[in-house]
Amino acid sequence: MVEKKMLIMTVMIMGVSTCLIALLPTYAQMGIWAPVTLLLLRVVQGVGLGGEWGGAVLMTYEYAPEHKRGLYASLPQIGLAMGLLLASGVIGILNSLLTKTQFLAWGWRIAFGLSVVLVITGLWMRISVKETPEFQKVKDNNLETTLPFKEMWRDGNSKRIIAGMGARYIDGVFFNVMGVFSIDYLTNHVRISGSAATLSVSLAALVMCFFIPLFGHISDRFGRIRTYLWGSLFVGVSAIPAFWLFGQSDGRMIVIILTLIVAFGILYPIIYGPEAALFSELFDPKVRYTGVSFVYQFSGIFASGITPIIATTLLQVGGGSPLLLTLYVLFSGIISALSVAWMKKLEVAN
Repeated sequence: MVEKKMLIMTVMIMGVSTCLIALLPTYAQMGIWAPVTLLLLRVVQGVGLGGEWGGAVLMTYEYAPEHKRGLYASLPQIGLAMGLLLASGVIGILNSLLTKTQFLAWGWRIAFGLSVVLVITGLWMRISVKETPEFQKVKDNNLETTLPFKEMWRDGNSKRIIAGMGARYIDGVFFNVMGVFSIDYLTNHVRISGSAATLSVSLAALVMCFFIPLFGHISDRFGRIRTYLWGSLFVGVSAIPAFWLFGQSDGRMIVIILTLIVAFGILYPIIYGPEAALFSELFDPKVRYTGVSFVYQFSGIFASGITPIIATTLLQVGGGSPLLLTLYVLFSGIISALSVAWMKKLEVAN
């Protein structure tokens, strides 16, 4: 279940911390406290994001008709692709209007400052929405828990938490390899411009917007577990031909763009589309908000946070060859597939 006041709180945490980054004093003005404050604000952003994601997907999941929960819960997931598009678009506009010196001096603040528009919009939406039916039912029956984090670990939920974090592995790894690390790889190893690499990822993100709800819908038809299990394997394997094609492209943009569109724009949504509904079905309604947010965000430490470091290290160890990196992606896909198979034994719905 998800409580309305928590949705308002998380959007405020996320929004205020982002806007404050735009107003952050420079190192010359504040000394060492400038980067320290920036780090603290980024941590606060992360805390807000944890509640934001869980709240958004549960709001749509719990309002959806039972046979369309995969589709409805996948809609907030489109925000990932839209975020990539908005970020690259704003940076592209600023780079075209400002010199590099101007952008580094003050132009970057505009990008963070513009977030105030999203904060106001999000806050208005959260205030307008009603409590979800499942939360209202729990509230009416006095079944609310005062310590949801403690309650989350009871009644065999620890196994579900571990299975969920394992399932999340391929999502975090693949997104960071194809959506983030690939830009550096294409720039430094394939020798295309940074703007061309960013454009390629942005086009894949645009395609992703259409395939995320498609695979959310498919999970309603064929089951969340089956869709996510096979998707984990397909996505894990896809990194091998993708990086091979990057190396064989000789800088031809059509090859690079099509490769990213297929791997990142079409295959990645096989897991990212059904993921929200899959995780929602892991937990009982009274601890669902805490459980979903914890699984998604805590697993991000190893699934997302350290992936760029691992990718860079494996590339160096491989002498510039991406083979070890792609095998790591495949490994994460296998772990996720096994974790989802375990969910079936834990009698998770679908």
